[in-house]
Amino acid sequence: MSYDKIKQAAKLSIGTKKTTKVVEQGKAVEVFIARDADPRITSKMANLCKKTGVPVTCVDSMKQLGKACGIDVGAAIAAIVNE
Repeated sequence: MSYDKIKQAAKLSIGTKKTTKVVEQGKAVEVFIARDADPRITSKMANLCKKTGVPVTCVDSMKQLGKACGIDVGAAIAAIVNE
């Protein structure tokens, strides 16, 4: 899995609440979900993305996703946002 897409994105939404908001607003281009994140959180996001037609990419770990997003902590969910 290449994290280049995340690193090159002009705008990111990091975290469950923010990402849910951008998906609901139709602004999310692609959502990234960490495989080691809490399934109670990630399954809701996966269903929301399915409903709204947003592509979902699963990544290996929260730590790697957080790093790709440029933060020092793990991230369960992140999205590339369309301006």
